Amino acid sequence: MDTQRRTGENGPAPFRSSRFFCVGSKWYFTTREGFDSGPFASRERAEIGLKRFLHVVRMLPEEQQLH
Repeated sequence: MDTQRRTGENGPAPFRSSRFFCVGSKWYFTTREGFDSGPFASRERAEIGLKRFLHVVRMLPEEQQLH
């Protein structure tokens, strides 16, 4: 669990968990919206998948972006 505060946060640090999780030998990532993506062969591949997902989301018009 990450308990460090981010820039601009006041008060106690909120609960945070990793975006990555492993089931059996397969890796997945999850988004704030509750979308799980996978399986990936390794955590490194899941990290690449998350970066690609975020890149695509940033390219969407603002009204279509996930919140």
